[in-house]
Amino acid sequence: MDTQQVSAPPPVPSAGVVHVNIRLTDGYTIISNRLSQHRGLSLLAIGLCTHIQSVPDGWRVGIKALAAIFPESEARIAAALRELERHGFLRRVRVRASGGRVTVRTESYNHPEASVRRATASGTVRLVVTGAAPEPAPVPRPVPVPVPQPAPAPAPAHVLVSVPETVPDPADPAPAPAPVPESVRRLVPLPTAPKPPPPPLSRPCEPGAALSGEAVRLLAGLQLSAPGFVLSEADVERLAPGVAAWLERGVRPEAVRAALTDDPPVPLRHPAKLLRHRLIALLPPPLPAVAPLQNCDGCDRAFRSAAPGWCRECREVRAYADERCPTGA
Repeated sequence: MDTQQVSAPPPVPSAGVVHVNIRLTDGYTIISNRLSQHRGLSLLAIGLCTHIQSVPDGWRVGIKALAAIFPESEARIAAALRELERHGFLRRVRVRASGGRVTVRTESYNHPEASVRRATASGTVRLVVTGAAPEPAPVPRPVPVPVPQPAPAPAPAHVLVSVPETVPDPADPAPAPAPVPESVRRLVPLPTAPKPPPPPLSRPCEPGAALSGEAVRLLAGLQLSAPGFVLSEADVERLAPGVAAWLERGVRPEAVRAALTDDPPVPLRHPAKLLRHRLIALLPPPLPAVAPLQNCDGCDRAFRSAAPGWCRECREVRAYADERCPTGA
């Protein structure tokens, strides 16, 4: 009977956040990471936008209504709402309701960039005109006595205008695409964008047969101490120069093996790619240059120096003798 394979759970990190999640079946709202991890918004603005996206349509989200719920002041809430407007997550528009009343409608966007692209593709451009709309000139009446007229209703400060899509003429050139606002430009590269080439694998400064043979033996024997790191012959030949660079810098083979195979991901799907990444990312610095050994001209003892001459003790003895017996004494 075959032995059942038991997978060990992934190790829990010793620092940072650890998520203890429970599957939710009700009472939750989907929030995009474009909002929760936005680097241009304050934490107050992110939390306020999260609350606005979680309430149903028609809920009051004005400054006074929000200040009555949360402990922040009206000034801080107003500043957070302005942040959300600048980055395209909110849009407050004055519209005329039934009975001639003017109300404020708040439009919440969970993906501002996609909303702009959809509006551009549909051909409906939404324009907000700020200021009072011009009133038509009054028509003079033929009667000599003017009749008092009721005062006209004030025009809204913001008028929402919809421009219908026009059918383009095939003979006309294609119109230029509408520019995307600064606040909703894409912050991550497109999936089709060209990726930068991977960094090259390090190679030894002075390659040799002994160094290359030791690197090949180390890679071929990784599966003995770490069974998950089974490499093909082509992988061993491709990764051997990187291991030789480590050995050339004075790293012992046991230390190289531990640095390459310790704490692998679970499950380990591509051992060769992991080894290549660690050989490049964890490459130690080269050893400092060591001066060669020289024989002292006075006592014939060995000492390290870039040039031949006297050792330190002989130089001190000669200096002391020169002080006791100055020239010409």
